[in-house]
Amino acid sequence: MSMTYFESHLVFDEYISKTHLRGFSVGYELNEYRYDSIVELIFNALPDFALSHSELATLGSNNCVRKMKKAAKLVYESDKYTRRGEFGEVLLHIVMRDYFNTIPAISKLYYKDSSNDTVKGFDAVHIVPIKDELELWLGEVKFYNNCSTAIRDVIKELWVHTDKDFLRKEFLFVSNKIDASWPHASQLQTLIDDRTSLDKIFSRLKIPVLLTYDSDVIKKHRVVTDTFKDELITELEANHQLFRNGGLPTTVEFVLILIPLEEKKILVDQLHQELRGWQR
Repeated sequence: MSMTYFESHLVFDEYISKTHLRGFSVGYELNEYRYDSIVELIFNALPDFALSHSELATLGSNNCVRKMKKAAKLVYESDKYTRRGEFGEVLLHIVMRDYFNTIPAISKLYYKDSSNDTVKGFDAVHIVPIKDELELWLGEVKFYNNCSTAIRDVIKELWVHTDKDFLRKEFLFVSNKIDASWPHASQLQTLIDDRTSLDKIFSRLKIPVLLTYDSDVIKKHRVVTDTFKDELITELEANHQLFRNGGLPTTVEFVLILIPLEEKKILVDQLHQELRGWQR
């Protein structure tokens, strides 16, 4: 794989790469699941995930630590972290940037009214410039430990989030948060203007859906072998079928992104410990 924004190909092994399905795993190191590698990847991406275009434009060696602390603080300031999905949103941000070549339009954290409010609406708002037009990528995440539950809950949410009235409200929120200095600001404002037909928007819209879950295959193994690869691909394909058979809206194109984990709780504990360290 060529150089990517976060170089996540050095952490993720991509087991399935299809138009509507991507499946990843971080594998093992010395018979241990690579939690440290995921934690480092997520924290390296925090500034790009959390800060505005203007703030990132002024990021340099003289202020990188301060801006990293600001990014960490923006994610959340609560010990009630087990119910929060921001880490999943960072994973989605990374995969969208590195594997679909998207560009963030806004930081969804700007939708927060206070430090502990969970952001409503889509979890990511990105674009992909194609010739003289834009594709709009609106991402959804379920940072869960059970894939069936994640699929059930995300499909319910997808029906709500593709409703005409909801989308109009979402586009209004997004429009109000676009950084005027961002090169694609005017073009995106035009695309999501309330006078633009939703038919036109839908023709340029893709919804990547990232789900995490505790994987039986990953728990079972301690080294990447051909057997591991075969079993993981089978598991990923089975979960993809559950998603496709779950009653998705038919007006929009969905891309399923699966990131199976050994144990979400352990990962969250390590991420939280790192996050609190950056907020001191």
